[in-house]
Amino acid sequence: MKMRLGRQETLLLAYAQMRNLRVVRTGELVGPLQLSRDQERELFRRMARGKMIARVRPGLYLVPPRLPLGGAWTPDEAQALNALMEDRRGTYQICGPNAFNRYGFDEQIPNRVYAYNDRISDERRIGVVSLTLIKVAGSRLGDVEKLKTADGEVAVYSSRVRTLVDAVYDWSRFNTLPRGYRWIRGELKGKRVSAAELVKTTLRFGDTGTIRRMGILLEREGADAGCLKKLERALSKTSSPIPWIPGRPKRGKVSRRWGVVVNEDA
Repeated sequence: MKMRLGRQETLLLAYAQMRNLRVVRTGELVGPLQLSRDQERELFRRMARGKMIARVRPGLYLVPPRLPLGGAWTPDEAQALNALMEDRRGTYQICGPNAFNRYGFDEQIPNRVYAYNDRISDERRIGVVSLTLIKVAGSRLGDVEKLKTADGEVAVYSSRVRTLVDAVYDWSRFNTLPRGYRWIRGELKGKRVSAAELVKTTLRFGDTGTIRRMGILLEREGADAGCLKKLERALSKTSSPIPWIPGRPKRGKVSRRWGVVVNEDA
């Protein structure tokens, strides 16, 4: 929906641009723009409906860095996530399908942005950006890469190694096994990641199932004995092996060392 800029709309955008504001809050424009509370509320509503600004939450709006030239505006994923997380004083990292695509593991371009964070578990929409927010403990955040966008925003992504580990750890959410095993093999073969990096990240961010599956994968790929020993030391003995491919019958050769039933080659 295109919207013609009126006097109040022009003043709001000019005010935000002059002060280099990325967000504005209800109550902030009453004095500078000489508006009543009702006029300000209607202005925000009208501009959000006209896609000139984007609502982050009730009372908080993202504004464009430059005056739009006759068309609608919407924030990008970095602007949306940064505004939301700064408001909640939280930390995030883009993960899952977005990271799989970024590093070339999966050609499919997701229509949502998936982000681990330490504040919100919810589905949100900011402008045209659809967000799947996955709340995790603060200890599960980290090992990231930062990308600066054309507008000067910084988008935070899980690193290449962390993304591979999450393909094994969060397989049920992202439906990544057995594909994740093939990604890891390809990255090891191409020397874009090392077994030592995978072990370090698995021990920091994985769970027991991740350690078991990563252990047998790296063993089959000929990883250094010292790397495998680090994973093995993190495990306790078990009499209940887990499947190599989750969700499929536990039929196949059992690795006693790792407690994994190799129920299908991957």
